[in-house]
Amino acid sequence: MRGVLFDGKRAEVVDDLQVRDPGPGEVLVAVSAAGLCHSDLSVIDGTIPFPAPVVLGHEGAGVVEAVGAGVTHVVPGDHVALSTLASCGTCAECDRGRPTMCRQAIGRPGKPFTRAGRPVYQFASNSAFAERTVVRAVQAVRIPEDIPLTSAALIGCGVLTGVGAVLNRARVGFGESVVVIGTGGIGLNVLQGARIAGALRIVAVDSNPAKEAVARRFGATHFLTSVDGVREVLPTGADHVFECVGRVELIRAAVDLLDRHGQAVLLGVPAATAEASFLVSSLFLDKSILGCRYGASRPQRDIALYADLYREGRLLLDELVTQTYPVEDFEKAAADAEAGRVARGVLTF
Repeated sequence: MRGVLFDGKRAEVVDDLQVRDPGPGEVLVAVSAAGLCHSDLSVIDGTIPFPAPVVLGHEGAGVVEAVGAGVTHVVPGDHVALSTLASCGTCAECDRGRPTMCRQAIGRPGKPFTRAGRPVYQFASNSAFAERTVVRAVQAVRIPEDIPLTSAALIGCGVLTGVGAVLNRARVGFGESVVVIGTGGIGLNVLQGARIAGALRIVAVDSNPAKEAVARRFGATHFLTSVDGVREVLPTGADHVFECVGRVELIRAAVDLLDRHGQAVLLGVPAATAEASFLVSSLFLDKSILGCRYGASRPQRDIALYADLYREGRLLLDELVTQTYPVEDFEKAAADAEAGRVARGVLTF
């Protein structure tokens, strides 16, 4: 079968992958569409260290082909969106409703694929850049069949991370102010999360002025090409600043732009060894710096909620899909993503 394989040096589309049958508590999914996220590109450029060879992709949707023993919440033929969260469901963190903190779901890559008889790693417990993938049952969330799978694919990472960061992690309140630094796929979802939460002023910051129209469509009330202008819109600072780029100087700016009791939420991914600085005294007025893994999501709950919001016209999904590409055009899709020409490119099978 086809898939995008990274061998440690380069990524290429191959056609000789195999995937094993689902075991107990697992689901085999025929992937229909998969979003190309910068996290996939970060594996290729080394920003995210990951063992190779590995099948890339972690933001997908498709149709259930088979289920393993004990799986009852989905059956063959169901449409599902996939999450990356292979949480165990039984540890203390899962029991507290914090599956993103499950230690079974972090840093334990499996090898459900083979190529020429040799095991191949699975990226983010998902590997959506393959015609078929095997995931834990908790990762397959049934969705209504009237949601286009090219749009549903984006729920599993960009929407869960961006909207979830607003609603679950920062808990943005009605009438509060929000600054979003970077309006790529994650930033756009932060913008619409802030809109859904009822934020009054939503300031989008991106160095590319061509992104203003789409930023406003997703919820921005103001658009700036530099963080330097934020204080003109919010003289006392912002209640919430989301850094969605992953540059240390912008992390510092996010902290500096906070009002009293403000929160800086870090969503961008810098190099694993990157260090950021800030004035300690700047935090004494009850300000906070928050890390955020995967939007503090509970995928079985949140994906279903976001699907309902989409069907009611309150959550934008179709508008996130700038362009679709057959999987064979992965290199072009990656180049477009690197150049910022797309909010989200979607690979199709």
